[in-house]
Amino acid sequence: MCTPGTSRAADRSEAGRSIRASLVPVVNSQGRGRTQRVEPKLALIQVELPFAEDWQPTPDDHMVIRAPGMDPLKIPLASECATIYDVSVWEWSGSAYDEGSEAAQWFSTFFGNPTRLVRFKEESETRLTDPEYARGYKTMFSDGFPFLITSQGSLDALNEILKEPIPIKSLQTKVPTIDQDTGIPSPTEPTETLQTYRSGEVLLSGHKNKRQVYFGQNAVCKECLSANGQGRMIKVGDPVYVMRSFSSSNEVPA
Repeated sequence: MCTPGTSRAADRSEAGRSIRASLVPVVNSQGRGRTQRVEPKLALIQVELPFAEDWQPTPDDHMVIRAPGMDPLKIPLASECATIYDVSVWEWSGSAYDEGSEAAQWFSTFFGNPTRLVRFKEESETRLTDPEYARGYKTMFSDGFPFLITSQGSLDALNEILKEPIPIKSLQTKVPTIDQDTGIPSPTEPTETLQTYRSGEVLLSGHKNKRQVYFGQNAVCKECLSANGQGRMIKVGDPVYVMRSFSSSNEVPA
């Protein structure tokens, strides 16, 4: 996936996720999705979107993609695309829209091997979230759930332990951190440090994945649409309120 440093004034929960999370994935010549875990240079890609209050895509709207050493790439947000098949991202496989030869050439040049940009085909494809945690919700090309939430306090606590503090945009807990400004991965951190106090072995007695790191919380939106059917807005700087808390994972309702 591309860098989380996406430039936008606001993100409409449904329409925004439909464009941002759908257009981000790039796939290799076999149709397999690329991520920073295997292609750290994805961290260097910046995305600009035209979202604003009551925004709707028009033929003149574009997503602009930038990367070091590359001319800006403009992707129309309201154009018809061809369908490609046998696309796989994470555990999901199916068909997707192909964003065209210009985008494919741009990404292939940047990575140095055949690559295409794809978009989730909502008209015919469905990807459900894990029913064990969020039954009845859907996502697209994101990592299992549409949202991942963490707090500044959690990051501050981690940085107090690390020898070299990291920004939230660089944090990846399943693999070593990738510097979002350079695209260079750290050999071991913050995974090694997090395993000392945020692993399955420490947090969950008898958990089968003892070395799995837990940092942040996957989430879905229970009320993605407003009363008039428009997507709700999530903006940089919006306050977040805790409506209910639990002292342990055992107290959380199924």
